[in-house]
Amino acid sequence: MDATPVGALLLCRAEPAAVRHPAHLLRERQLLVAAGDEWSVLVPEGKPWLDGGEPVDRVLAGWAAALAVGAHWPVLALWWDGDRAGFTLASGFRRPVGYVWLADGRPVGEDEAMRTFAARLGLDPVLDLQALEPLTLPDPEADARARLLGLIAVLARSGLDLPTGIGPGEPADRLRSVARAQGAETVEWSGWRDAVRAELDAVEEGPLGPWLRGPKARVLGAAQLAAGAPLAAWGLRRRSGGWVVAGVVLMGHGVLGLAYDRMRGRGGGQNT
Repeated sequence: MDATPVGALLLCRAEPAAVRHPAHLLRERQLLVAAGDEWSVLVPEGKPWLDGGEPVDRVLAGWAAALAVGAHWPVLALWWDGDRAGFTLASGFRRPVGYVWLADGRPVGEDEAMRTFAARLGLDPVLDLQALEPLTLPDPEADARARLLGLIAVLARSGLDLPTGIGPGEPADRLRSVARAQGAETVEWSGWRDAVRAELDAVEEGPLGPWLRGPKARVLGAAQLAAGAPLAAWGLRRRSGGWVVAGVVLMGHGVLGLAYDRMRGRGGGQNT
């Protein structure tokens, strides 16, 4: 077991089949499990927040952003360590939103962040938001783990159902062992050739499919390259592996889109 209860989960609002291909691009071994109606959970196999000395919240924020930039579903990263716990929600190209609690449950986030969180996940603007508001208020009876469990209880109204034993507050080693016992699928890096093929299949079948040909594809690819390069550079300056991954993935989508447009254009005779 870990010396301290450090752990992390990536909750994706999509079926495992849709999460599998994008998760390969993280280049980090993950365990993939269904987590209710149109939800999946990724349990990290490794502990880069220990091996590289980068805080768990920064690692998970980068991973969530990397997954979300190429998908049409949001990604919610949950993390916790001996001092704090919190979440980061990534959705497309929008700026991630997050919230943090100290170990004793004291909120140190902004109320507006919780409202933005609810809106981006499409939660009920009245009932669900009312249920989230207590998480932003002082409560001497609720520690950081209880705060995350309260968050998950609200998301259960939207179909989230985490497998038994997979939840906030557990050490990373226990999360992995429970995920394996639940029959989790292992998702791991298999090289750029397989990753590109898988990414083409996933994107072509998704909502970005119409953007893969012609002027739209070139505009989108150029925009992704323009956004990914500075993001990766920023991650390198901050020594943030997670954000470097996000930038590299974004640039990869741009290169892939431009190459796909050219390849399909040659095969089909002309672009439209």
